[in-house]
Order: sequence, then C-alpha cells, then structure tokens
Amino acid sequence: MATPPGQQPAQPYGQPPTIIINNSSSAVASSASVIGGTGLRRRRQSLWVHFWLLMFTAGIGNVFYGMHVSRWNRDRGL
Repeated sequence: MATPPGQQPAQPYGQPPTIIINNSSSAVASSASVIGGTGLRRRRQSLWVHFWLLMFTAGIGNVFYGMHVSRWNRDRGL
C-alpha cells in the first residue's frame, strides 16, 4: 500500500489533539523573586570554586567554602 509521490498519506485517526500548556503559576513565582530582589533560592556549591580552591589552598579552602555555603542556606531556612 504505497502512497503516490507528492501526496500525503491518509491519517485514519483524524486531527491531533490540541495541547495547551499553562505556565502562569511558574511565571508568577519566578517574577515574584525577581521583583522582590532577594529570591529564596538555595545557594549551591560550585564545582569550579572547589577546583580552584583545591589548586591554590591544598584543600583547606574547600572546607571553609563548604561551611560558608551551608551556613548561608541554614540561616535562610533553605
């Protein structure tokens, strides 16, 4: 059952369903943190900061950086 050249094959199931994506709740949440200026985002530890601290401080800087980030998150309840 080949389709002749230049002709679309028939679809036995009709039209595809219409998909509606409602992103209004996530857009409001992200814009609220931008408007307020201090969004409650958890601070993450950076792989590159750890790498350079390992290179320049023989690893002891990684301990202090990890403590700093953990304290920052704990103080803000994150």
